[in-house]
Amino acid sequence: MAESILGMKRSRMCGEVSRGDVGSEVTLMGWCHRVRDLGELCFITLRDRSGEIQLLVTPESSPEITDKVSRVRSEYVLACVGTVALRSAPNPLMKTGELEVIVTDIRILSESVTPPFYIEENVSANEALRLKYRYLDLRRPDMQKNLILRHRVAKCARDYFDRCGFLEIETPMLGKSTPEGARDYLVPSRVKNGSFFALPQSPQLFKQLLMLAGYDRYMQITKCFRDEDLRADRQPEFTQIDLEMSFVQGDDVMSVTEGFLLEVFRDVMGIEIQGPIPRLTYAEAMNRFGSDKPDIRFKMELKDISDIAEKIDFPPFQQAREKGGSVRAICVPGGAALSRKEIDAFGEVAKTYRAGGIAWLIPSDPPRGSFLKFLSPEAIGSISVRTEASETDLILIISDSDRTVFDALGAVRLDAAAKMNLIDQKQMAPLWVTEFPLLEYDEEEGRFSAKHHPFTSPMIEDIDLLDTDPAAVRSNAYDIVLNGTELGGGSIRIHDQDLQKKMFSLLGFSEEQATEQFGFLLEAFRFGVPPHGGLAFGLDRMVMIFGGCASIRDVIAFPKVQNSSDLMTEAPAPVSEKQLEELGISIRKEFGDASQTL
Repeated sequence: MAESILGMKRSRMCGEVSRGDVGSEVTLMGWCHRVRDLGELCFITLRDRSGEIQLLVTPESSPEITDKVSRVRSEYVLACVGTVALRSAPNPLMKTGELEVIVTDIRILSESVTPPFYIEENVSANEALRLKYRYLDLRRPDMQKNLILRHRVAKCARDYFDRCGFLEIETPMLGKSTPEGARDYLVPSRVKNGSFFALPQSPQLFKQLLMLAGYDRYMQITKCFRDEDLRADRQPEFTQIDLEMSFVQGDDVMSVTEGFLLEVFRDVMGIEIQGPIPRLTYAEAMNRFGSDKPDIRFKMELKDISDIAEKIDFPPFQQAREKGGSVRAICVPGGAALSRKEIDAFGEVAKTYRAGGIAWLIPSDPPRGSFLKFLSPEAIGSISVRTEASETDLILIISDSDRTVFDALGAVRLDAAAKMNLIDQKQMAPLWVTEFPLLEYDEEEGRFSAKHHPFTSPMIEDIDLLDTDPAAVRSNAYDIVLNGTELGGGSIRIHDQDLQKKMFSLLGFSEEQATEQFGFLLEAFRFGVPPHGGLAFGLDRMVMIFGGCASIRDVIAFPKVQNSSDLMTEAPAPVSEKQLEELGISIRKEFGDASQTL
């Protein structure tokens, strides 16, 4: 039977007991991690979020205590009083491993059935089982470390931006559906039948309105929602550290946010990184690394060998050049030692990015490669010099449109670096990427779409190109990248009404459509708009990288799985006919499909 906590007050957390407490009486409360009953002696490891401590029940203990301890099992909730003593056999793996508490009183506050998996670090249980019993998974020390780390990053953000003069202002969760790239989550209105709110994909419009309202510096740690396919670093609901500033240029936004990132490294992670953080333009990043979020912890940069390839009568090279594409290569240090099967695997990676395949060359004596019959000794020498390859290295070459070459060879670069153990997993290598294209052409839609969002300002020197060559216009946008992952991104916004109208026109909005979608913003812009810009960090991704986790599910208390469902609460779930009737909604069941559609 469970006992009351009445009359007992916890004096310490388990992991906070120290040598200074030796000889003192403490009151501890927590979960039983394990029990070792040796007959005359019984050891209990008591756990709370701060750590563990060993409890010792001796032959001198009262029969009442011995009786209670004999009933204790794993995950029982206990309260105990005892005297702190030094252990005769210290455990170096425990924070409190040189101490123990000799029990003088113990209570069983709550009993537990046998858990479906062990409550321990690096548990091997299936993730679906862990998510079904997420409240148990969250008891595990590694999960608790992740959420404590998340708390510290969020606290650092609030403290830092407060010192920099930012005001934390909440923006609505129920708003209007606007086209921002992903599908909205819609919420039906009961009082306005047939109309819907949308959950925010970001606070973008509201934070711009706050700048118009004169608040100058805004920040918020906020939830955002996007109804899109999930992956390891994406969830339908995620958290942003969001900010906006008035009367600034891009350098101002990057400077203040860079200061925050360096402070997180120093104060939360204990890593000293010297600023300024290096910067690359989008064009440089793509040309050198094949990615707009490059991992710069290792080199293996892309080399353009198109001029050399022009003199090689190899059909894939010629086809790429005829289509206006390019031929590019990377040098894999020590790659000559790889087997043919391992080299061919790089080609399979390239094919997943729509490349036709990969050509390879080892400039040894004699040389080896997949297209040697097309190569003269001079061509081999030229390619080797351009890629800085030696006889022990492997040269990987892809020829196609620039977009395909960058995507495919950039992915192969990462795959090869992992295979050759070229990445220092302990290193943190932040990087700014700037001057993204303002627009990208959608072949299927037959029109331009915004690379960032419709309110991103073009570079001032490129504004004239909006009329003549929109695809060449660079945006005043910037991303902060860490170890190949985008941590956050932002831009300077358009504050000129005529320029905003031109942007909407380029994106295919008629004046009526722009007014219908963004009328409240355009109306507000008639009342004096300061130049402004901002940035949003992905808090989940940031903590995922800092914690060395493979998935953002490991840094979110109650995440969703691949199909956006919650295995613990079994959401989403059907609702009653009465609720649907109140909302004026009927459910249509597709023929031959048990799924429901709105």
